[in-house]
Amino acid sequence: MKKILLLFTFIVLISSCKEQSETEKKIEEIPVSLKVARFDKLFFETPPQDLNKLKSAYPEFFPQGVPDSVWTNKMNNAMWKDLYKEVQKKYGDFEIQKTEIEAVFKHAKYYFPNTRLPEIVTVISEMDYNNKVIYTGNYLLISLELYLGQEHEFYKSEFPAYIRQNFESSQIIPDVVAALSNNQIPEDPNKNLLSQMIFEGKQLYIKDLLIPDYSDADKMGYTPEQIQWCQENESYMWRYFIDESLLYDTDPKLANRFIHRAPFSKFYLEIDNESPGRVGAWLGWQIVRAYAENNKVDVKELLTMDATTIFNNSKYKPKK
Repeated sequence: MKKILLLFTFIVLISSCKEQSETEKKIEEIPVSLKVARFDKLFFETPPQDLNKLKSAYPEFFPQGVPDSVWTNKMNNAMWKDLYKEVQKKYGDFEIQKTEIEAVFKHAKYYFPNTRLPEIVTVISEMDYNNKVIYTGNYLLISLELYLGQEHEFYKSEFPAYIRQNFESSQIIPDVVAALSNNQIPEDPNKNLLSQMIFEGKQLYIKDLLIPDYSDADKMGYTPEQIQWCQENESYMWRYFIDESLLYDTDPKLANRFIHRAPFSKFYLEIDNESPGRVGAWLGWQIVRAYAENNKVDVKELLTMDATTIFNNSKYKPKK
C-alpha cells in the first residue's frame, strides 16, 4: 500500500512539474520590452540653471506650486549628492534589474492580460519606505536610495532594524510585484482580522505567480530564520487565533498586532520577542495557498472572492 501511495505521489509531482514547465514556456514567449529612464542620474547631473529643460521633459515629476528653489537646493545639497554617489556605485548598471522586471511583466501579462506595460523610472526620492515602488500604469517608479543594503551608514541612525532589513537589492522585485498587486485586489468590505489576513495573503499569492523562483523569505520580506519560526509555530499561532476568537474580531488594534510591519507580533506572551511582525499576513498566505491547491478556480476569481468563502473552502490545516 505504501508503494502505491508513493507511486501516486510521484506521478502527481511529475504532472505538476510538467504543467508548471509548460506554463513557464508560454510566459517566456510573451513579448515584453520596457524602457528605463534614469531620472536619478538626469536630476543630479543636470546643472541647476538647466532645471527648466528637465521640467519640460518630465513635467509629471515636478508638482505645480512647488518653487524651483526646492529642486535646485536638492541638486546642490551635499548630503543628497553623497546619496546619489552611493546609488550610482550600486546601480550604475540597471540591466539585471531591468531583465528581472521584464520577467515580472511577462508573468503579469499571462495572468492579468490587461496589465499595462510601464516605463521604468529610477529616482532618488525622500526615503519613504512605505512607497519604495509605485506603479501608475504609465510608470514604474523605483526609489533606489532605499535599496543600498540594510547595514549602509545612511540608514543606521534613521531606521530601526526591522525596517532596514528590507533595504536590500533582493527586495526590488518583490516590491515591484507588491506595487502591481495593489491594482488587482479589491478591498473587502468586512474589516475583521480574517479579511485583512486574506487580503494580505492574496497579495503574497500574486508573488507566488509572478516571481515563482523567489524564496518565501524574499516574498514576505523576512529573513530565512523568520520564515522558519512561522513554519515551526504555525499550529501554535493558529490555535491562539481560534482560542482568542480573533478571526471575526473587528478591533482595529489587531492589524497593528498581526498585519502591519512591526519588529514583532503581539500575542502578549513570552513568544513575542521571538516572533517576526506580520504573522497574520503569513497565515493568510497559507490559507490562500490552501484554497488555490484544493479548488479549481481562475486567479481573477480567487482575488475577488470574499475572505469567508476562501477560508471555508480552503481546507486549511496548520502544519504541526
